[in-house]
Amino acid sequence: MEARFWHAKWENGEIAFHLDDVNPLLLDHFGTLSLPAGSRVFVPLCGKTRDIPWLLESGYRVAGAELSRVAVKQLFADMDLTPSVSQVGPLTRFAFEDIDIYSGDIFRLSGSELGRIDAIYDRAALVALPAAMRQRYADHLAAITGRARQLLIAYEYDQSLQDGPPFAVSADEVRRLYGRHYEPALLATSDVAGGLRGKCPATEHVWLLRPA
Repeated sequence: MEARFWHAKWENGEIAFHLDDVNPLLLDHFGTLSLPAGSRVFVPLCGKTRDIPWLLESGYRVAGAELSRVAVKQLFADMDLTPSVSQVGPLTRFAFEDIDIYSGDIFRLSGSELGRIDAIYDRAALVALPAAMRQRYADHLAAITGRARQLLIAYEYDQSLQDGPPFAVSADEVRRLYGRHYEPALLATSDVAGGLRGKCPATEHVWLLRPA
């Protein structure tokens, strides 16, 4: 998707994709990453997800990447935090104690700028990208994090029934996208209650990606 698509969504408050609560799949499966307290978790295309406060409260450090400055400002406002703001290469870094959010194009974020990452939690990033961008994204994520292990959530449904995002990403595609860097293991599959946007049946898949 073009950057202006997401900027417009946030500026107009068209964020039906935002969950007001912590994602239950995170609660159910985060433990499979086997992370000690203090580990640094990267949340790509993070928006203002409530999952970030949960990670912080659970004793982890968090790094995120988000295109929209509106979303980043709302994230910190929701946590009642006033971040320091600095320029890090081509991105803007919003930081407060154990949280660093890099605002800008994730493809312009380097590993040296991001710093050490122990795990990745991708709950809405891969499925936000059209097919033509997904391999570039998967390779970039592996490169800038040193192939950190991942907890990945993806949707599968009949793409002909509605447009994304979120886009449908099949199990075969997950294995193709990540197979050169990881060993993907499917942890769980569940039906989306009421269908995706109430329009079509869909399932959510939870993947654990271990470095190959």
